[in-house]
Amino acid sequence: MVGLPNLCNGERGFCAPRAMVGLPKLCNGERVVVFLFVSRIVFFAPIHLAFEAAALCLLAVASLLTEISLENSAALDRFKTRSGAASGILLASITLPSLMLSRMVQMSRSLPNIEIGPQGFTHFSLHFWAACSGCFTVVCILQFLVQYWRRNMISFQLLWSQAFRFSLVNLVVYGIICSLSFSRKSSSGWYVIMNLIWHFFNGLATIILLKHVLCTFPSCASIGEALLVSSGLVLYFGDVLVRSLLKMTWTSESPNFDFHERGSRSEISTIIQGLLVGLIIFPLFYKATLQVLKLTNIFKANVQVDGWMPKGTGRSIVFYASLLVMVTAVVPAWMHFVEDFPVYPLVWILEFLFEVPLQRIVLCTYWISIILLSIVRFYNISKHNKTERILLRKYYHLVAVLMFVPALIFEPDFLDLAFGTALAVFIVLEMIRVWQILPFGNMVHQFMNAFTDHRDSEILVVSHFSLLLGCAIPKWMSSGFNDRPLAPFAGILSLGIGDTMASMVGHKYGVLRWSKTGKKTIEGTAAGITSVLASCSVLLPLLASTGFILSQHWLSLVMAVTVTGLLEAYTTQLDNAFIPLVFYSLLCL
Repeated sequence: MVGLPNLCNGERGFCAPRAMVGLPKLCNGERVVVFLFVSRIVFFAPIHLAFEAAALCLLAVASLLTEISLENSAALDRFKTRSGAASGILLASITLPSLMLSRMVQMSRSLPNIEIGPQGFTHFSLHFWAACSGCFTVVCILQFLVQYWRRNMISFQLLWSQAFRFSLVNLVVYGIICSLSFSRKSSSGWYVIMNLIWHFFNGLATIILLKHVLCTFPSCASIGEALLVSSGLVLYFGDVLVRSLLKMTWTSESPNFDFHERGSRSEISTIIQGLLVGLIIFPLFYKATLQVLKLTNIFKANVQVDGWMPKGTGRSIVFYASLLVMVTAVVPAWMHFVEDFPVYPLVWILEFLFEVPLQRIVLCTYWISIILLSIVRFYNISKHNKTERILLRKYYHLVAVLMFVPALIFEPDFLDLAFGTALAVFIVLEMIRVWQILPFGNMVHQFMNAFTDHRDSEILVVSHFSLLLGCAIPKWMSSGFNDRPLAPFAGILSLGIGDTMASMVGHKYGVLRWSKTGKKTIEGTAAGITSVLASCSVLLPLLASTGFILSQHWLSLVMAVTVTGLLEAYTTQLDNAFIPLVFYSLLCL
């Protein structure tokens, strides 16, 4: 047995007894928590979602095999990933598919007739299969790379060959399950073929984007974090593409192409989607503008190109002018095209702001006041105080609670728009910081550096993005049918309260550590779980007083909070990104 590889990370508990040393160990804390998470979702899946549940289980098995193979070979060293983090393939692979499946489970409770689902059910179903396709493609490619890089290792050759063949079998079985699921929804063979082609390109786009993320931003993310970002962006851009195609006359008249549901979206959803997608593709727009200016010799004296990025004042002029065109012309044009706004989208936003002028202006004033006070106070503390950076960062988590909870209760629609606007501002500020755009580039860089930690890098500062997205995504996902009143609060509860209390209590009073090499303590995890449950006991009566019909079962709530707390204790991935999605998925059940 000495020749068998050690298949356990060895970072946390669940190690084999001394007599079993040398045997492959499949478990660590994170994998056990992921197993509990997937098992709970599959257990709640109704019979008409059997294919989706089977696909999720198959994906989990394939991802686990790939993670074990990669982490116990020299192949992981070939990826320039964030130091101190495990690969995270298993957790990242099942997060988005589980999110979509749990949302379908929740929507299934409103089905009087399975054949006639609520609006949006097909939308989440297709997103589930698209997320699975992307993750399956990445898993198989990674398994192929492990096999390729280890093919000369004679002692392990048979093991890797079997693993590779098993992954290919999983992919074939997944394709069969996917086809059977689509054939249940339509008797048209064209419907099945179009969906399979669509999901094939989804997987291809995910692996291309994953490679781009890992190569463009080295040492900024683990493979799992990069996979979560890549699969999420592919889903988001794919939805934009489908909405645009279905709006065209020739596609709207073609029933064969209509393999995505045309369910109506709110104007706010369209505005957020257009703004975020526009800013994500803005670097390409900016680059094209620079190339045109370079060819036409405009700003020749000031635009000195280093690679494709110019230096000097000309760069700043081009940046702000391009950004203005993108935000005021290109993005609103797409919004108006897909949604048929009665007025110009920017005018619609102003009208929406003044629908309830006093309440929303007061809320905006409240937000601005908290932001200014927190920036001045915490930045001064970071410069003149020895308070550890991890505690300073958690203060912003508490600020998120103060800002978002009142708005989520009394102005949920306005909060949706505010989340999108804040995220857009963060994207613009990060571009200004990275590209050192005058006159704010250096100022923003210095401020951001005051709150970074080991998960940030000089290339990208991701903590503020992940915190905002962690709070926003559960709220955005809860639009439409939602019979779990705590689900929109998943990000705020898990990050603003649970993660904050776990870090503070664990840092000050923690003694018993979950592992010898990790920093997370049992006291901190217990404080995080207890604080979230206490907050829920206060929040539920408050929601009931505002008219919410309470349907959150306490046993299910305790399970969700406990699993999420254990994941925060064991994972080495970016907890702001994964924990809210896992908690939201469990709250939907």
